[in-house]
Amino acid sequence: MKLNKKLLAILSTCLFGWTCTYVATDVFGDYAFGLFIWLPWVMGVMSTLIFAYKNEVTRKTCRDISFASMGIYCIGLLFFAFEGIICMIMALPLGLLFNWLGYITGYEILNRNVKSTTNTLGALVISVPLLMGIEHIGSDKEYTANPITTSIEINAPIETVWKNVIVFPQLDEPTEFLFNAGIAYPINAKIDGHGVGAIRYCNFSTGSFVEPITKWEEPTLLAFDVVDQPEPMKELSPYDIQPNHLHGYFVSKKGQFKLTKLSNGKTLLEGTTWYYNKIKPVIYWDIWSDFIIHKIHERVLKHIKKVSENTI
Repeated sequence: MKLNKKLLAILSTCLFGWTCTYVATDVFGDYAFGLFIWLPWVMGVMSTLIFAYKNEVTRKTCRDISFASMGIYCIGLLFFAFEGIICMIMALPLGLLFNWLGYITGYEILNRNVKSTTNTLGALVISVPLLMGIEHIGSDKEYTANPITTSIEINAPIETVWKNVIVFPQLDEPTEFLFNAGIAYPINAKIDGHGVGAIRYCNFSTGSFVEPITKWEEPTLLAFDVVDQPEPMKELSPYDIQPNHLHGYFVSKKGQFKLTKLSNGKTLLEGTTWYYNKIKPVIYWDIWSDFIIHKIHERVLKHIKKVSENTI
């Protein structure tokens, strides 16, 4: 009997989770609180209430059922080609935290002898797509691009560094796990023209950033807008998938390289990217985005440092 209840709790929770995920990502096209916070929480409550309904259970067993449901749900996202491995790893801390809080909530509901367990469960089930729909209605808004700056000191004259900022040759193959796992990484940079109005192409593993030059203050400042950008990553998956979040959810607006001549004859090179992230909660996903942008900056700046210092 308990085995049947376990299977019922896990499978019904997973089916609910997969359905709501499809609604959020493929119907509404939103990656927000409803998907990353409320859904895992409700799944934790749901699996606990279904398994424990008219059944003697322990707190540990409810926790195990909740985590098993989350685990099978994640495997299903891969199997049904909803998502890739890297983005699931990024989302997992949020999912596990709120799934854990959900099972605790479900267990407390049972301990307080809430008679309307089925009504409570029904209300929670309805609340997930309802919240996703409300978020979708309010999703069309303006976003503010925030700057991320990374710097490096280069043992070369500022004029030499400037030349290698404008265009730089092919970078070595990446050794970082992040880039080998699918995150887009810079390969080289080329430019068509000279001065303001020239078009710079920063070529990545997934395509090219098209960057019209807006400031050309040789040899101290190169600034540009971003009018076109490639996919931010190639998902690790058994399938050739293209989740919606790869298109228009991470947006780079502009960038710049600032060069400062130091008193010791060296050059301080700062790279800055202005971007915004449409995936919520922003406070969480910006941690990942900021980290990735810093790693991209570091790859470019270290390459410019190497080329510049080998020139003199």
